[in-house]
Amino acid sequence: MMARILRLVLALQLLVVAALCLVFARFWHIGRLAMALPLALAIVIVARALITAHNFFLSWHYPSATPVQDWPPLWGRCRMFAEEFTASMLGSSWTMAWPTVRSYIAADACAPSVLLIHGYGCNGGYWRQLSAVLRKARISHDVIDLEPVAASIDDYVPQVQCAVQRLCQESGSSKIIIVGHSMGGLVARAYLRVHGSAHVARVITLGTPHHGTGLASFGIGLNAMQMRRGAPDAGGGAWLTTLADGEGAAQRALFTSIFSHHDNIIAPQTSCYLPGAKNIEFGGIGHVALGRNRRILQCVLDEILLARAGAAQLDGTHAVS
Repeated sequence: MMARILRLVLALQLLVVAALCLVFARFWHIGRLAMALPLALAIVIVARALITAHNFFLSWHYPSATPVQDWPPLWGRCRMFAEEFTASMLGSSWTMAWPTVRSYIAADACAPSVLLIHGYGCNGGYWRQLSAVLRKARISHDVIDLEPVAASIDDYVPQVQCAVQRLCQESGSSKIIIVGHSMGGLVARAYLRVHGSAHVARVITLGTPHHGTGLASFGIGLNAMQMRRGAPDAGGGAWLTTLADGEGAAQRALFTSIFSHHDNIIAPQTSCYLPGAKNIEFGGIGHVALGRNRRILQCVLDEILLARAGAAQLDGTHAVS
């Protein structure tokens, strides 16, 4: 479903480019395609860049304190914007519009495999870069497409349960590691609330609004409403509060929350901080770029390898006993 929506959006953008070319030819007498087409494309690209800039602007209305060491210089901020814009463009116009990420089961699969859960308004194509990293490391993994797009977060739990069972069966491991981006981390928490942690060795979240985000008020659907930040009587926070009330220390200890102090969608950015979890903070990285930034990918891989080593050690202890 999400792939079809993104293809439709891309088609509309191409129609806008064609319409602009006609306008240039008729009113500005720019008759050569070699001149009109680049100009029309530039206008559409600038419009897309303004959307990314607007997200950063909105996030400044719900700020959290940024550690001094995480403030990038001016060139670093420009690079951060360029990286976020590139990630958004490539994701919406290519990797998620034509998703190609598929299940990968290593020949020697025995350690916990990885289930990748995307965020709001995305699909499994978001994980193309991380999937390549996991394949190179010979780590079994699979992706899930959460449907329907605007459903309640709780409605995704049965889909996750089916994916967990399938991955355990295909890999031969009794436990998996969940990596969730943005809303995907909340989906993982909702899954644990229903099914417990019997099949989960670790949960790694990237830019997940564990305490909500102010920008969720601009989203549509029940899932966006559940991610709103604020008092329950103001339309936000009720679902998140109920979710947190049902979690104990042992469950929180399963989590690693990775986030950026310059996230342009999750604001305040410290909403990603999850008490009782292992929290890893970065600076100078936008929200969509979390799925392709080299530092983040390396951090996720390190956490996966640590979880797999811990699971192997635990299995060895059980075998001895």
